[in-house]
Amino acid sequence: MADRAESESRKLLGRLRDTMAEQAAGQERLDKITHLTADSMGTEVCSIYLFRDDETLELCASEGLKAEAVHQTRMKLGEGLVGRVARTGQLMNTADAPSQRGFRYMPETGEEIYSSFLGVPIQRLGEKLGVLVVQSKTAREYTSDEVYALEVVAMVLAEMTELGAFVGEGAALSARHTQPVLLRGTAGQEGTAEGHVWLHEPRVVVTNLVADDPVKENERLSAAVETLRVSVDDLLAGAADPEQVQVLEAYRMFANSKGWMRRMEEDIARGLSAEAAVEKEQSSARARMSQVTDAYLRERLQDLDDLSNRLLRILTGQGKETGADMPRDPILIARNIGPGELLEYGRSLKAIVLEEGSVGSHAAIVARALAIPLVVHAGRITNEALNGDHVMVDGDQGIVHLRPDETVVSAFRDKIAMQAQALERYASIRETPCVAHCGSRIELHMNAGLMADLPSLVSSGAEGVGLFRTELQFLVRNQMPRRTELAVLYRRVLNSAKGKRVVFRTLDIGSDKVLPYMKPNDEPNPALGWRAIRVGLDKPGILRMQLQALLRAAEGGPLTVMFPFVAQFEEYRQARAEMDKALERERILGHPIPSSLSVGAMLETPSLAFAPKKFFEEVEFLSIGGNDLKQFFFAADRENERVRRRYDTLNVSFLSFLESIVARCRETETHLSFCGEDAGRPIEAICLAAIGLRSLSMRPASIGPVKHLMMRTNLKDLREVIMNAKERGDQSVRPAVMTYLRERV
Repeated sequence: MADRAESESRKLLGRLRDTMAEQAAGQERLDKITHLTADSMGTEVCSIYLFRDDETLELCASEGLKAEAVHQTRMKLGEGLVGRVARTGQLMNTADAPSQRGFRYMPETGEEIYSSFLGVPIQRLGEKLGVLVVQSKTAREYTSDEVYALEVVAMVLAEMTELGAFVGEGAALSARHTQPVLLRGTAGQEGTAEGHVWLHEPRVVVTNLVADDPVKENERLSAAVETLRVSVDDLLAGAADPEQVQVLEAYRMFANSKGWMRRMEEDIARGLSAEAAVEKEQSSARARMSQVTDAYLRERLQDLDDLSNRLLRILTGQGKETGADMPRDPILIARNIGPGELLEYGRSLKAIVLEEGSVGSHAAIVARALAIPLVVHAGRITNEALNGDHVMVDGDQGIVHLRPDETVVSAFRDKIAMQAQALERYASIRETPCVAHCGSRIELHMNAGLMADLPSLVSSGAEGVGLFRTELQFLVRNQMPRRTELAVLYRRVLNSAKGKRVVFRTLDIGSDKVLPYMKPNDEPNPALGWRAIRVGLDKPGILRMQLQALLRAAEGGPLTVMFPFVAQFEEYRQARAEMDKALERERILGHPIPSSLSVGAMLETPSLAFAPKKFFEEVEFLSIGGNDLKQFFFAADRENERVRRRYDTLNVSFLSFLESIVARCRETETHLSFCGEDAGRPIEAICLAAIGLRSLSMRPASIGPVKHLMMRTNLKDLREVIMNAKERGDQSVRPAVMTYLRERV
């Protein structure tokens, strides 16, 4: 019975291949496929529904339904049984279709006489393209062999759709990768850019789906899998770090999986080529991945997906190097990317668009350090984009225009031109101190994390580095950096600053920043977990090593160090004690001691704002970490799009809380600054200055816009506007502030 099923499957695939090889228009090919599928499976109906847009399916070909319904019958995603299959990505097999929940009768099709229904999704590597359906008058469920046969036809349809075999009239048959696409993601780094697509990992395209000689295909598969296993073993042999070994062991487990191999061999026996068998299993893994909520299982399925890509590259010979030249204005497109890989591209990139990622990911940290516009969560981008495609990225709004039409291009270029004009205006005030219209002096500093950032000290007009993130040097390596390496790097930073103050923040890891060589902790809420100074105090060896490197980098000059995520006075005291120990050790070793040493803390938790007065007297300076403080104040995860935009920085409650911190620092004469995304937003910045903050730290590109508005604003008048809004009981002062600016500035 199994041999017969394999023979019938190969026969059907052979007929499909012959149909594909014929010179015919797209519609004619679809019509032939529905005819031969219905004939081969012995069903009265075979229909192909394809997406005409993200939410609408269209009947594009049918054997058995009324001819006039083709290209006229349409349904929304989730509507009817066909829409349900499309939405869930799961097949439906029923003997009595009208009795199924969600059944929708389409009178124009004449399908009321058919009882049984089998629908399978047409999808390629997780991308939904349509639904393939067979129907019969007889009330029966289709056999597993019939289900398999239809799944194989759906796979062939998906691959041939990707290769442009069904291009015709109408939106549903429009050529792929040619139409304008608007993708909405999440803003990871502000800025706008125009350029051309550069795919980090170009897709593998399978052209030989059907094979006549299963023995030969099995031999090809076995040889490729053996090559894959050897490459994984070689990687394992060279891996010294336990965590790397753990990941590669998972790879090896899948590479040696008998179940994985058996399923691919069964696919080949039924007529698929080795490449098609691998991709069929990969698509199945992708489909399962979308249904799994458990993070561990999703990671394992991701391993299988990555392994399948490796195997496909071995079988097809299509490596990452395709021979294509990187465009002069590359915009990097990837599912995800590590910080090391991103740094290899460096500042050559105009922008970055990720299908996955997060606003707090390693890639986002590097993108911010390099001041490269970034959009994350741009779904389908890796399936839609081709190398060389024209693309425009709006990092301010989290929008990507792929292959934009002329109206979009014109509007986007106008926006870029306006930004360029603004930059020219900002350049004229670069050397001018930031003094508000009322005479208040505001210090504007820049955030940094790489040596490449330091030239911005001059070009931006920053008065110093208010935050130097030291974790990037740890994140981009496969092993812990040495103290001497860090000391050399920190010395270069201080030299590049040319006497301007640099505030070094000690290692801020944990939460969304996990070192590749440290054992990850599966925490239910990592943002509130083992991170930053908590790691430093629990692993004092790492903290001491970094403090020693900083002290040596100073070479007898001034040094400023800040501890991150301090939640209570005792944590600061313990961290300060580690600094004192490191200082004493340097004295004993005869190394030069900094001429002045300033040690502070980041105020990122509401608890620290209520610390004893003694804390404010002991700490030499404080920097409000606005991003974390805001998410904890509002109990709104800044990685969660549903809630992170729900709460306004200019909310009266939050501004009042910040005012109380300003008052406590003023009482003890503790220097206070504000560091975070909001410091670089001009409206928010002038409001922070109006409530008493006199030092702000932001990305270099924000200094010009902030200074420009600050110099035109009377902070005393603005403070009165804010106070009046509070007294009226406004939830946010933003409307009142915007009215004031329109009338007075």
